[in-house]
Amino acid sequence: MDAEQRSGRLDDVHVPQRPRAVVLMLHGGRQQSEEPVRNRHASWWRMALLSKAFARTARREHLAVHLLQYRARGWNDAARPWPVADARSALSELRERHGDLPVVLVGHSMGGRTACRAADDPSVVGVVALAPWLPQGEPVGALSGRALHVLHGTMDRWTSARLSADFVERARRVATEATWESLAGAGHYMFRRVRAWNAFVEDSVLRIVGARADGRHDHDDDATRGPA
Repeated sequence: MDAEQRSGRLDDVHVPQRPRAVVLMLHGGRQQSEEPVRNRHASWWRMALLSKAFARTARREHLAVHLLQYRARGWNDAARPWPVADARSALSELRERHGDLPVVLVGHSMGGRTACRAADDPSVVGVVALAPWLPQGEPVGALSGRALHVLHGTMDRWTSARLSADFVERARRVATEATWESLAGAGHYMFRRVRAWNAFVEDSVLRIVGARADGRHDHDDDATRGPA
């Protein structure tokens, strides 16, 4: 089958009987590649592990969690990026399953860029981007009326923390809120400071969909918030 004719795969990580919101996890990839995504690829299983960690919070908070596997590893088409098309298809499928529940997109690297592009879907209320690939001049319009929370490691040599901070600064003109934090000593692949990455996702998602009952935001990492 031709690469463009393949479809992505949507996995159920945790689906409660009556979820109050939905979280869609989006993995990273490459600038150019028509190779199909496999479970053995690090970009996918990295988000599978994060999804599994977040499932504990999802059970407590009555959140549905789904993980998208793109049809191919690459961004590929500048005019119609493949992972963005896959994310939009997944969002339509989730709307059929869950109705009008609010959706938060959580993306790493290319998945962060995908989330920021697909944020204009009517179900999406916010984006959590981890070490996102956001080139200079990346458009922010899709985030209009949505929340955006970005975390970038200080040791990232693969994607630019400076450009992601610039993106957040521009997004503040259209987003309901936009925050940027740096994570000391962390690189791109989230191998170091795992608890801090996971805690940022938990806190950011709950900030977007509504604080948990006890109102706690208690991760003890030393992430540094950027300028407001």
